[in-house]
Amino acid sequence: MSVSHWLFAMIVASLLFAGVDAARAHPHVLVSVRTTAVINDRGEIEALKHAWKFDEAFSTFSTTGLDKNGDGKLDREELADLAKVNVESLHEYAFFSFIRKGKEQSEFGVVKDYWLSHDGKNLTLHFTLPVSKNPLRIQDVRLEVYDPTFFVAFDFEKEAPVTVEGGKLACTAVISAPKAGVTERLSKLGESFFQSLNAGANADWAVPVRFTCK
Repeated sequence: MSVSHWLFAMIVASLLFAGVDAARAHPHVLVSVRTTAVINDRGEIEALKHAWKFDEAFSTFSTTGLDKNGDGKLDREELADLAKVNVESLHEYAFFSFIRKGKEQSEFGVVKDYWLSHDGKNLTLHFTLPVSKNPLRIQDVRLEVYDPTFFVAFDFEKEAPVTVEGGKLACTAVISAPKAGVTERLSKLGESFFQSLNAGANADWAVPVRFTCK
């Protein structure tokens, strides 16, 4: 089974675990996002440090049988193989991360420093996503973390959702409020609509993050 098919199978299975109609429901997985934008002295974003917390149903199913030492906890070593599969799977989807300025877009390189943690209920995937091509100045960009097909729903954490580190600038993230009525509209759309969407496409369920700097 390929990595992408493995991920799809896990997601569908997690839906069955949660009692959701996999054929019709969108989204299939819920992810809470906390992100740090790392900038250099020129004010360009050179990396994103992500922490993605997965919903409890998906976390429960995907960790079944991973407590090898039977201590009732999941440590980083027990989750290492799952973390590797997550990162390899997400590469196919550009990590659902976009740094844009008009028609320009940064490209990402090989993921660094990735691991999974588990707090007893939720899995959190931690990883650093370095910019490999076309770094953009933080004051000019729109940062978005979303799935263009809405298979996975990303939402920023309420506390300290996006921070900035490094460089000489003092920057603050400004997160736009979700558009009114988007969730209700999406709930009425059929599977064929989502299957017709292209990776990298703009979507009105993406929540843009912009930055003000001094």
